[in-house]
Amino acid sequence: MPSIFNPSDNKELIERINQLTPITLSQWGKMTVSQMLLHCQQPIKVAHGTLQLKPNKLLVFFFGKSAKKKLLQPQPFGKGMPTAKEFRVSHEPDFETSKNELVELVEVFAKDGHKCIKNLTHPFFGTMNMEEWDALQYKHLDHHLKQFGA
Repeated sequence: MPSIFNPSDNKELIERINQLTPITLSQWGKMTVSQMLLHCQQPIKVAHGTLQLKPNKLLVFFFGKSAKKKLLQPQPFGKGMPTAKEFRVSHEPDFETSKNELVELVEVFAKDGHKCIKNLTHPFFGTMNMEEWDALQYKHLDHHLKQFGA
């Protein structure tokens, strides 16, 4: 499986992000390309510890581990998966700003390695190790880049 920490896999993700234009249309879903670019920043900010979300302990206890286990399977994420309300983008962000900020956040994984993960507890999935953070971050970005044909 590709790794967001691996410099060549990381570079490939960034090249795919850079393929996007302000008029790139989605192949499924309701987000615009600018909304997707901003949306993809949020889970990275949680991992980097710059976005603090209050966990719902009941959801974590009853659903977090099983959801994490399902998402860590080798197959890609399915279309139409639920999104945390904190990650929903309802306004139309500036495309270039959103793209540049996402690229900068993705680059940190290759530059700083595992030490960029400051939050070892995910607000929904609970405790996560580096391999789990890696897989979920990569798969999430890959999912949304495919959504926009990149």
